[in-house]
Amino acid sequence: KGNINLNSKKNMPRRKGALGFLALISAFPPLSTVLYLPALPQMVEALDTTQTSVNMTLSMFFLFYSVGLLFWGPLSEKFGRKPILLSGLTIYVVASLLCAFSQHVEQLIAGRIIQALGGSAATVVATAIVKDIYSGREREKVMATIMSMVIIAPMVAPVLGALLLKYTSWRTIFLMLAAIGAMALLGGMFFRETLSEKFTGSVIGSWYRLLVVLKNLGFSSLLLIFSLAPIALMAFLASASYIYIDGFGLTEGQFSLFFAFNATCAMVGPTIYMRMRRRIEPKLIITICFSLIALCGVAVSFFGHISPWWFALSVGPVTMAVIAVRIPGTHLMLEQQDEDTGSASALINFFAMFMGSMGMQLVTLWPGTLIMNLGYIQIGVGIICSILWLLCRNRPFIIQPPS
Repeated sequence: KGNINLNSKKNMPRRKGALGFLALISAFPPLSTVLYLPALPQMVEALDTTQTSVNMTLSMFFLFYSVGLLFWGPLSEKFGRKPILLSGLTIYVVASLLCAFSQHVEQLIAGRIIQALGGSAATVVATAIVKDIYSGREREKVMATIMSMVIIAPMVAPVLGALLLKYTSWRTIFLMLAAIGAMALLGGMFFRETLSEKFTGSVIGSWYRLLVVLKNLGFSSLLLIFSLAPIALMAFLASASYIYIDGFGLTEGQFSLFFAFNATCAMVGPTIYMRMRRRIEPKLIITICFSLIALCGVAVSFFGHISPWWFALSVGPVTMAVIAVRIPGTHLMLEQQDEDTGSASALINFFAMFMGSMGMQLVTLWPGTLIMNLGYIQIGVGIICSILWLLCRNRPFIIQPPS
């Protein structure tokens, strides 16, 4: 691996400005998803299509978002973080406009695929920049702060989306996503490069680094475990509007409030983790989170159908646990790699998104039993993650981060 040395101090951005910008570009996955969730039932009728077809705009977004991560991540090691970020954001803005003016569901799905490919550059670059700038316990705190800031987006977005639907159509939502992308693109133009050493091999060689990272047993073992948890969360995202609106008969506005409750649970996840971190070691917190996912899955299965409040109270802690466990999980995975940060970041986000998209499809296979489907998925995820984690956490090939 050949390298070009850059002056890392000269190119290091101011950390406070970096933190705010990283939160903005990290918000693309939740914004691109939850902002138009209240419109899903309306879009079925407006586009004269089926629930399954409209759900493809969600699952295909996450599937191709994950593919885009593998494409952009290694390239950010060769060309730098900033050029990849600006390229991806430009694609995202154009694709959002294509979605806004789609006349058929097939066109919308195609637009969402392109939107996903562009937006994935922001996610992979954001994670890589965190590794570039921060280290040790500070990195863990920064990740928790960014996640807390990012989660405000899905808490506010459904409310905003429902409000827009009262006065405009679902197309306005995609126009707003284009505007947000344009704002991030403008900010990216002023952001300084953070990569201190560039890969000088070929483009194909940069993508080969993905395989090199996967050969790291410590990294790949943890990757398997922590990539399963998003299944429980994404399955909820795909089924939430149908459960609340079609199942419980809520209005779009009422749905947005219940969804905001769930987003609040997500927002407190990082805070609770950092508070627990003061007294409890991360290994035990991870075990608790995985166990909580399984227990709440049981609650969803038995009590979720009683009322929207029972459902919300049962599924909320799952969201909190999935978000909380991502902080030590990502930190632990990054510690396994001294270099190839872009490739490691791509793989971390790829598998989280890919497995999440599988969860979104799995929960809707039997549309008549969405609540039970969701409960069973969460039980399975919690049990499997708990077993794999207990088998793996103290193995000698796992590099433990400094406390």
